[in-house]
Amino acid sequence: MKTVLTRFMVLGSASLLLLASCKKNDPIVTTNGGTAGTLAASTTTPVLDKTKLTDTTKVIKFNFTKPNFGFSAAATNTLQIDAVGDNWAHPASVTLTTGVYSQGYSIADFNNLLLKLNLPAGTPAQIAARIVYNLGGAAKPIYSNVLGITATPFNLTSWLYITGAFAGWQNPGPREDSLVSVTGNGVYVGVINFTALNNQFLILPAKNWNNKYATNDAQGSTSATVTYNAPNNLYAPATPGQYIVTFNLNTGTITFQLANSYSIIGSATPGGNWSTDLALKYINDGTNTWTGTYPLLAGQFKFRQNDDWTYSWGDISPADGADATDSNGGNITATAGTHTISFTIPLTAQGSGSPSVTATYSLK
Repeated sequence: MKTVLTRFMVLGSASLLLLASCKKNDPIVTTNGGTAGTLAASTTTPVLDKTKLTDTTKVIKFNFTKPNFGFSAAATNTLQIDAVGDNWAHPASVTLTTGVYSQGYSIADFNNLLLKLNLPAGTPAQIAARIVYNLGGAAKPIYSNVLGITATPFNLTSWLYITGAFAGWQNPGPREDSLVSVTGNGVYVGVINFTALNNQFLILPAKNWNNKYATNDAQGSTSATVTYNAPNNLYAPATPGQYIVTFNLNTGTITFQLANSYSIIGSATPGGNWSTDLALKYINDGTNTWTGTYPLLAGQFKFRQNDDWTYSWGDISPADGADATDSNGGNITATAGTHTISFTIPLTAQGSGSPSVTATYSLK
């Protein structure tokens, strides 16, 4: 009898403990949907002045208030900006730090945000802005009021066009023989291949011969200054080769630095051997990419600099087919067929004698 009673007491105590722990559970928190906060802006007509691209002053600042879910909650707050008429199908979204209820933008930053919406540059655009409050889980997000904003974005990237003896003085236009200013700051850079005895050239502001950037410098020597509609042709250095050409439109100066060249070599190249390089051409589009289209064999290849093995690049992550690095990388595998090969390396390394940097490639 004592044994049965003892067992009953133990079971009863366990039941009481379970009941006690149930009573100690926190209450279940529910929300009736919540009330969104309010969004305001310092201006609804920010002026995006391209000449003040480097100015860090905030041209527009968004401020918003906390939502009310009926209890204390840390919501994820996201600022969304979209073109009016898109109905929030493709907004530019910026997730804000928890506890921060304002977000300001400089001219450059806000212009970049607008360019993500594929808005036409130079045309006033109607934009909508709102805050999305999200608790996560099964809770539905709630939205602030929508602000209407009018702004005119501008293109950051711009080009100048080069033609000269190296190109047979062809009509200007090919982007690969151009100088690019990625940030629109007036400094234009590109890689141009000046062949032997063909170092005279002109820089043109448009794809026509109406105006030109030329020089007043003496003919025959490497040009140092550039003047709008000056009478004399520009001269690259007499030594042929690929040069990084830097034209500073703000100061009217031009400089030349020998650039490294890049190629592919391997059993996948025509001939199926490791003795013949296929040259890649630099594309002046601001992406620092060398490219070429060739019929390849089923085989392997690597990238290398200046047609030798001092610096070469192979694949370091074959699974994604997108990364290359220096000699630590393995051979890259190609299937038979015509492929476009692209190799991207920082421009600072392209003029360096020892570019031990990670690069990227694509094979299409």
